[in-house]
Amino acid sequence: MKTFNVIGIMSGSSMDGVDLALCEIVSDQGQYTFNIKTAETYDYNETWRIRLSQLRKADALAYAKTDVFYGHYLGQLVNQFIQTNGLQADLVASHGHTVFHYPEAFITRQVGDGASLSALCGLPVVSDFRSMDVAKRGEGAPLVAIGDELLFNDYDYCLNLGGFCNISGVYYGKRIAFDIAPANIILNRVARDLDQDFDKDGEIASRGSIHYPLLEQLNRIPFYHQDFPKSLNRDWINHELWQIVKDGERLSPEDKMKTFVDHIGFQIGKSIDQIAGNNGAGKKVLVSGGGAFNSVLMDHIKTHSEAEFIVPGDELVKFKEALIFALMGVLRVENKVNIKKSYTGALSDSISGALNGDFSKLI
Repeated sequence: MKTFNVIGIMSGSSMDGVDLALCEIVSDQGQYTFNIKTAETYDYNETWRIRLSQLRKADALAYAKTDVFYGHYLGQLVNQFIQTNGLQADLVASHGHTVFHYPEAFITRQVGDGASLSALCGLPVVSDFRSMDVAKRGEGAPLVAIGDELLFNDYDYCLNLGGFCNISGVYYGKRIAFDIAPANIILNRVARDLDQDFDKDGEIASRGSIHYPLLEQLNRIPFYHQDFPKSLNRDWINHELWQIVKDGERLSPEDKMKTFVDHIGFQIGKSIDQIAGNNGAGKKVLVSGGGAFNSVLMDHIKTHSEAEFIVPGDELVKFKEALIFALMGVLRVENKVNIKKSYTGALSDSISGALNGDFSKLI
């Protein structure tokens, strides 16, 4: 039995900030338990928000600089997190921030240079978790399924309502995972039309009405009719989904929000039915991610599925992804598989993650 104190770092597509969680991971002959000891979200300032959101349009030098500067920024956050909370850590496991994700072209890139991060915080760092899977012709996403399998297998399915919503669960004896639809990334975009960062507790959606012609067009988008494994990126939203809204009737932000909320709920219900074969009746679904706090979204999800949706405590809702990347870092250090081909459609399982720093005390 061995205990690791790992700082898991996650920056999601919804661009609200960076999650840091100090997690105690106990490894005991292939069994894993966890304790989130301390966790905090550091909000992005406007400079970082704009720089990261526009980086995919920048030139190569700007990308390279941002990769390094963002690694320094994450290192500074780790130091602040440790010093403010009086912590000790053995390892950092960092997802970074996704800029490009085109698995069909064997490309996925997350900024947050692991060497820069390790040099600044003085801890060994595991980063770049997605590249190996994509190189093996996998989707490279969603990666949280390994944590769902090892830490949360008491549930039939695990649903994450982040920038995109994704699900994992056992299907014909193997755990599978896939992206379902955009979630907070699109809801936040609509909220900004009303000068709000997000729709707190679904208040905007509660004032709107479903626009059924738009809803029907959204549900016909080809992605939703593809078999899993499959994943989404920001460009897909701009080219496939948002264009439908721009080309259609002019709607109020409230009506857009209500329509998108029902669209997300419908696609989640459809996905659960696809896996379970019975619209989820009798199945338990663990729900995490910021969307779990949106009561209107949760209500619409429940209308489209008969599954039991379980929202845990706030800490797990907010920091489950950071926790799982901490676990993935431990698995990488132990030289164990942390991405399975059944999750992503890759040619083989992977022991994924780049190592930077001194791992001699851990290996």
